Amino acid sequence: MTDVQPVPVPRKTLTHANCVVSTPLGYRPLHLDLHVPPGDGPFPVVLWIHGGGWMTGSRVWTVDQQFHERMVARGYAVADVDYRLALEATYPAQQADIDAAVHWLRHHASALRIDPGRFAVLGESAGGQLAAVAGLTGAAETAIQAVILWYGPADLSNLRNQDDPFTFPAILLGGPLAERTALARLASPLHNIHPDAPPFLLIHGTEDETVPFAEALGFAAALRAQGVRCDVLPVEGAGHVFAGASVEVGTLTEAGADFLDDVLGRGAI
Repeated sequence: MTDVQPVPVPRKTLTHANCVVSTPLGYRPLHLDLHVPPGDGPFPVVLWIHGGGWMTGSRVWTVDQQFHERMVARGYAVADVDYRLALEATYPAQQADIDAAVHWLRHHASALRIDPGRFAVLGESAGGQLAAVAGLTGAAETAIQAVILWYGPADLSNLRNQDDPFTFPAILLGGPLAERTALARLASPLHNIHPDAPPFLLIHGTEDETVPFAEALGFAAALRAQGVRCDVLPVEGAGHVFAGASVEVGTLTEAGADFLDDVLGRGAI
């Protein structure tokens, strides 16, 4: 029996709903929802990129149920971004979808009251991989000025079960990882680091068994070795999706806003 999803809760902060940002040939149109603070702006914008192992999820999924209210109150616009899931299209289609959203937002920045020079991405889990690569590879119209990762994987080329074609990363890449080494490295934030990368904040549970905390520490060390700022906020006792965390997830949203205030300039209204 198919699970019956709950009726959506009205989103009081929503300013522009179901904006079509891309129409890839042969696929469904891709959308974003935009939440903009009241006032003239221009406001810095945070692109929210959901997780779900590249196989499930929706742009309206958030870990912190008050995420939009907190960010808008701090003076940040939030764009909830669509991307194609792994059974719809293989990588790098997902990366193209994120880039299309960034390009659309920047093209319409004036009309949307957002600042084209202050774009950040915040991704969780699989969305963290997409957010990190967007931050590391974006340029000109797709440039990103700050990246926040919630328990995102850094290296897809060094995972277990390299010969299994049915793991989520293998489905994303279109075949067993052992046969997709070059593509796995292309999709791995760890292998896209360069000295001009934007600053990063990694927020990660110390007891995460899905994406180990050690992976976040290794990624941070690699960024710092290239002279890139990378702050790490350990969430003591937390597993994946901050399960078992001893702090409220809202405090982690606020920590991200503090980081953005520091690297993008004060965003509060």
